[in-house]
Amino acid sequence: MSNDTGEQQHLLELTRALLTSIDEQDWETYTRLCDPQLTAFEPESSGHLVEGMPFHKFYFELPSAGRSRQSTISAPRVQLLGDTALVTCVRLVQVAEANGTVEEKAFSETRIWQRQDGTWKHIHFHRSNA
Repeated sequence: MSNDTGEQQHLLELTRALLTSIDEQDWETYTRLCDPQLTAFEPESSGHLVEGMPFHKFYFELPSAGRSRQSTISAPRVQLLGDTALVTCVRLVQVAEANGTVEEKAFSETRIWQRQDGTWKHIHFHRSNA
């Protein structure tokens, strides 16, 4: 396994950990993986660039009300660009409500990571409905 292949696998694992932290509303892990100046374009921001963590924290603090959620990464691609990496994929999200209903959603995602002091930090993402 080449160093690039190992680094690409590591970035994919970090992306999975990030998505799991979102699904499990694990703010501690999310903030450990993200740069405090994280920027994003996502459906919840209605086309506006979101900067920093407060916007995201709101969603982590919502009650889960017996709901469980799981994300699956489909068709991932990792591109290394020196100390920056681009991870693209389709994220399949399954949400099981307390009443037994299940809803599936798909998002096209681009996640940008930057190596800071030897550690990869999530610095930007763009998420749109697939």
